[in-house]
Amino acid sequence: MRAVKIYRWIVFLLAAGYCLRMIFLSDYSNFSGPFRFLTVWALFCSFFAASRMMALEEGRSTRRWDGFVSMTAVVNAMVVYLYWSLFLNDPASVTRDGQLGEPYLELYLHGLGPLLQWIDATFIHRAFRRLKAAFLWLFGLISLYILWIEFVIQPLAAAPRGTVTNGLPYPFLNSLLPADRVATYGTYFVAAAVLLLVFAGFAWGVRRMFPRPEGPQALRDNPSNAA
Repeated sequence: MRAVKIYRWIVFLLAAGYCLRMIFLSDYSNFSGPFRFLTVWALFCSFFAASRMMALEEGRSTRRWDGFVSMTAVVNAMVVYLYWSLFLNDPASVTRDGQLGEPYLELYLHGLGPLLQWIDATFIHRAFRRLKAAFLWLFGLISLYILWIEFVIQPLAAAPRGTVTNGLPYPFLNSLLPADRVATYGTYFVAAAVLLLVFAGFAWGVRRMFPRPEGPQALRDNPSNAA
């Protein structure tokens, strides 16, 4: 459908533009600059997912990337929930000076961008059909991010500073003992699993309520092409 193609081009171009903004206009005074933050990892996952949806839409690929698309939706949900819950409770826990940054950036990264990706993943792409692949992508990415901030970022970054350590990208983490950080990371794995199941249940309901007619689109929806 033409409307779907236009929608996907909008999602793709927005994600591409914000990725370029992150690369070229970010503050690199701390090691790795914006790539310290899970939000930016989610942004680049959204960009890659959008590029694969465009390839699928234009017939340049038949691979659905179902596991990756599902993982991206969940990580986006985690980013949105964690950011706004921490910001509303204590703005200084996630921002340098306790102030919301540039509105066009913050509202896209923690609102509009994830929403656009959820709409495609759930209503257009009809993802969340291969939960094993999604779990593997999800737990792999979260594990990699934790190792990244604990063993690469923390030793090489001087700020933010906390009462226990320095350098971890989110200020509140620097005031937690190692055991407390491990417990906190454990809750993130549990939350990710729960969110994946919630998305899968919702997506199942969408497929039941709005079944697709047989035809070329049904072939593209074939879970055997998922990854």
